Amino acid sequence: MKINTKYLAALLLSAVIGNAQAETNWDMPTPYGDSNFHTVNIREFAEDVKEATDGELNITVHSNGSLIKHPEIKNSVRRGLVPIGELIMSRLANEDPLFEADSVPYLASNYDEAWELWQASRDMLAERLERQRLKILFAVPWPPQGIYTEFPVETGDELQGVKMRAYNKSSERLAELFDAVPTQVEVPDIPVAFSTGRVDAMITSPSTGANTRAWDYLSHFNHAQLWLPKNMVVVNAKTFDALPESTRKAIESAAADAEKRGWEASKAETDAKIKIMEENGIVVSEPSDALVERLKEVGETMEKEWLERAGEDGKALLEAYSER
Repeated sequence: MKINTKYLAALLLSAVIGNAQAETNWDMPTPYGDSNFHTVNIREFAEDVKEATDGELNITVHSNGSLIKHPEIKNSVRRGLVPIGELIMSRLANEDPLFEADSVPYLASNYDEAWELWQASRDMLAERLERQRLKILFAVPWPPQGIYTEFPVETGDELQGVKMRAYNKSSERLAELFDAVPTQVEVPDIPVAFSTGRVDAMITSPSTGANTRAWDYLSHFNHAQLWLPKNMVVVNAKTFDALPESTRKAIESAAADAEKRGWEASKAETDAKIKIMEENGIVVSEPSDALVERLKEVGETMEKEWLERAGEDGKALLEAYSER
């Protein structure tokens, strides 16, 4: 049988073009480094999506703010510059106070409480994001936030006048209530900020402390367990809706798995990273009775201020949370 080579070439070219058209490639900016458990989890999410769609949707993760810096990720997704991205939820507090409910001191300071708060708030936050053409896929908490210093903190008075790294409205306000000087610093810039004297202390998780080698510039970590802020992954709603139904379902399924996996990873991360810091010379302590009392006073002040900003929606959220 004689094969028409021109016909065969055209057929192969058509197949190649068809495959190329079937593939969709997404760039995904994330704020944190490759060793961060959030990034590890997101890379696994991307692999799950690729596998579930037989390679029809490929998500390329750009970590550590390498593609888009953290402050610009949300708006970049909203505007369609990138289809998907990760950011810390409380970064949106200036837009709407409900996004910082997870960063009110002692409102939810362990994983069970944090999960119940997330379940109580998820639909309300999803509705707000939908107004901006964004869809939330999943959210994962950081380990409980503690206080890093170059000295022991026994009462909180030691923080007066100290330049303290802040990353959201709550950490900034807490610093102010301790008469410290809040300074916004993103995670990739933490080591340089300390080495140049821009900051002298910080409130963050054991994960960030270990990943940024806090022992190179600090000596003490107080495991105060102030709050568990969440990172969320959002997608441009228009881009998502344009996908085939099977692809949308694959993404949502992978997102549900990533959320469950991420919460478990966060729990494991807390003990593991505290151990690493101890092995590298960081003095880890629990808050004294005097510090607990002071932190609770600050927490009550911040919760009252948050409720004033959040209004009736804030009250509704807290009611839903208390009923769970």
